[in-house]
Order: sequence, then C-alpha cells, then structure tokens
Amino acid sequence: MSRTIVCRCEDVTAQDVEKALALGHRHLEEVKRYTGFGTGPCEGKECQSIVARMIQRLGGRKDGAQPFTARPPIAPVTLRALARHGDVGALPYVPLAAPEPALAGEPPKGPLPERADVAIVGAGIQGLALAYELARRGCKDVVVLDKAYVNYGASGRNGGGVRLQWSTELNIRLMQESLEICQGFATSMGVNVWLRRGGYVFLARSEVERARLEKSAELGQRCGVPTRLLSPADVREVVPELDVGGVVAASYNPRDAVIFPWPFLWGYARGAERHGARVHTFTPVTALRLAPGGFHVETPRGTIVAERVVAAAGAWSPTIARMAGATLPTWPHRHEICSTEPLKPWLRPLVAEIGSGLYFSQSMRGEIVGGLTVPDDDRRINLASRLIFLREMARALLRVVPRLSEVKVLRQWAGPYDMTPDGHPIVGEAPDCPGLWLCSGFVGHGFMMAPAVACHVADAMTGRPRHALFHAWRPDRFDRSGARPREDMDLG
Repeated sequence: MSRTIVCRCEDVTAQDVEKALALGHRHLEEVKRYTGFGTGPCEGKECQSIVARMIQRLGGRKDGAQPFTARPPIAPVTLRALARHGDVGALPYVPLAAPEPALAGEPPKGPLPERADVAIVGAGIQGLALAYELARRGCKDVVVLDKAYVNYGASGRNGGGVRLQWSTELNIRLMQESLEICQGFATSMGVNVWLRRGGYVFLARSEVERARLEKSAELGQRCGVPTRLLSPADVREVVPELDVGGVVAASYNPRDAVIFPWPFLWGYARGAERHGARVHTFTPVTALRLAPGGFHVETPRGTIVAERVVAAAGAWSPTIARMAGATLPTWPHRHEICSTEPLKPWLRPLVAEIGSGLYFSQSMRGEIVGGLTVPDDDRRINLASRLIFLREMARALLRVVPRLSEVKVLRQWAGPYDMTPDGHPIVGEAPDCPGLWLCSGFVGHGFMMAPAVACHVADAMTGRPRHALFHAWRPDRFDRSGARPREDMDLG
C-alpha cells in the first residue's frame, strides 16, 4: 500500500500521506500542504476521498477528513481567455468553502499548561519565529496558540519573496539580516525551504516610477546591496522573454530570493519545540483578561496564566488586542495569488511592476506564481476568490509576457494583508496594556521580515539592547505629530 499512487497529478504516494500523519499533520488541509496532493489539474477530484479514508484509518482528527477548500477555477483556463473576459465587476465572488473546516470540530487531546512565561497568539511566521528565538535564548515557558493549523493564515498564502530592494534604510538592514537567516535555514533547522537566489527585477513605466527605483538603488548601494538600474534593452538580457514596450527603466538585484513558505513555518515550529516551546494548533483564544498573576488566556481546552502575551496573529491581531483592552489601528486587505500549470524553466528572477503591483516568479515545479492587488473596500478578513482578480492578473501578466497567452491557470487563493495607517509595522509593548506585546501590521511583508524581527523582539523581551525598529515602529506613534517616511517599495 505504501508505494501506491494516491494522487496521479502530483505523484503523491500512500507512503507520503503516512509520513505526513506521522509528523503530526492530522487534518486533510495539512496533509494537502505537506504532500501536495490535490494541487494539480484535477483539484483533488480523484485523490481527496482516498486520502480522507487514510486519515480516518490512521488516526487523524475526526473532523480532519472533511473535504478541503476547493480552489477556483473549477477547470484550467488559459490566461488569454481570462484576459478577454468582459465586465466582471458586478459578478458575485467565487466563494471558498465556508466555514473553513479546519476551524471547527474536535479539540486536540491533552491539557494545556497552567502557566507560561510568554503566550504567543498566532502560529504564523511571526509567532513561530519569535517562539523559536525566545526558546533559543533560554525562555523555556513559551506557548504558541492558534485557532487553526500551521500555514492556515497569511504566512501560508504568500508568494515567498525575500528581497533587499527598499526605500528606507531600516528595512534594508533588517532584510540583510533576514536573508542571511534564510540562506542558512536548511542547514541550521534541517528543513529544505527551496531558496532560489534568482534576484528581483522591478519594472518602471513612468518617470515618477523611474525616480522611485533610482532612489531605492542608490540607498541600497550605500548599504552594500548590489542593485543596479537597467535600460529596457538590459532587461531583455536578464529575462529575454519579457516584452519591454512601455518600460522606461528597471532595477535588478541578483541577491534577492524566493523561498517555499510552508516548510519555512514547519521548520520554525519544530525548532521552537526542540528548544522547549510548545505549539498548540486548533486552540483558539476566546478571552484575554489581565488579573493578579498575569494574563488569563482562555481557550476551549482550558486557561493559561501568562506573564506576557504577544499578539502575532496578523490580520486577526486587533481582535486579540481588544480582548486585553488595547487598540490596534490595523485592518485587513484581501490579496490574491494564482498559479499556472508547470512549464519548463525559463524565468530565474521574480519580476514586479511598480505601478500595477503585479509580481510573478517561477516555482521549482515550473508553475508561474504571482499576485496583483485589486481594489477591495471590504475591511473584513475575506478569503474568498474573485473572478475580477483573474481577469486583471491575466491582463497585467500578458502585457509583460505575451507568450504566456495559452498557459492555463490551475488555481487561485487569497490571504489578508495586515495594513497600517503609515505603511509600517507595529511592534513593541502596548502603551495602554503593559505585558501585551504587539507584532503585526507588516503590510504583506511580514513573511520576509520575520526572521530578523523575531531576533530583535526576542532580544528585547529577554532584557537585551533594543533595536532601532522599536522606535520607528512603536505602537504609540500614531498619537504623536510629525511626518514619518513611507516605504515606496511596498509590493512583492
């Protein structure tokens, strides 16, 4: 049975599923992420029931065999057909399954600890990286709580870009640290995150956009980043397949990279646990009260009394802060991504457009993976997919690479960007609630910044010197007057 193919599209065997369950991935969505089954053209039509039966037989969660969330489109569609679609503004959303099956059902077995030094709410990249860094510094009583599974939230729904091209020195310096950690992650954590240093190419289509790239390149060079400006002809030397009509300039840094997000989170989770931290998934925080002895963190599995609490739940963080009587001026913005059928390797760097916000790269499996921010007035967390995104994404992508017109889109998904009034994160102890630490508002860049940010937050929480980010990103800055520099390279 172990070598039997259960997913023909992705060559997933029964042995792969058994390994996923042995490693603790006990829900259908988790097993899907670990093995890749159900992510090919058939979208799980042939393999989903087989894997569900295996989960039931091998002792997975009782609710873990529910059908996983279908990813539109229902059948593969060419980019040309999507780009030619008419007015879709009035069409209804293409919904995902609701409610998400991972957010309901049986609670995990076993009690929670009664006390903790630090309780981190959110098992995304910020929470898991911080748990690892705290535990590595000797803080043993660290607990991570999440209402779903690792990789459910925004950290498991992003494009995996890690870059050094920014318009503020703070971000460049942090990303130099972060990229160094990413570079050594496979060796230090024992998890392959498929890091590819193919670079980033940013395209400018106006003189205003060219000036933004020039400013970023000049600042990067002063910080030791080898970014260089390219003419349209130079761009074709880097990526011959690009149509540079209308492009006035570009910037290119060959040291920028892309990694596969899911194993990055699994690596941090396992690393945190090796150092004594405990990660409890499917454990939502239902109340957070400050009382004698610390914060009472209430969950369906019991209450933990924690000396300090960290709200690191991304777009869900304002809810956690409100439970403790604090306010986070952040809001969610839906960001969508799609993936095509696999192609032979042709695209080494990630390509992005300054004006449209388009970005795309080629995965290790050959898929073209990319995103585009489409205006959305809904300030609720909404993970539904929209046809209008596929149309706008197809039009933008074919403007840059017309040769992709007959390539088919296999699936799309959405995740919430965590937005702030000035475009910068909010990190530090809440001024109106001592003991509550905030680590959110990363405006879509939390994944790439988390390795470095977690190191500095862990330093501050264990009494070490504080990094400059605690002044620039302090939670009370919105109560003070004075202009703050915005980040101009806030995409991809």
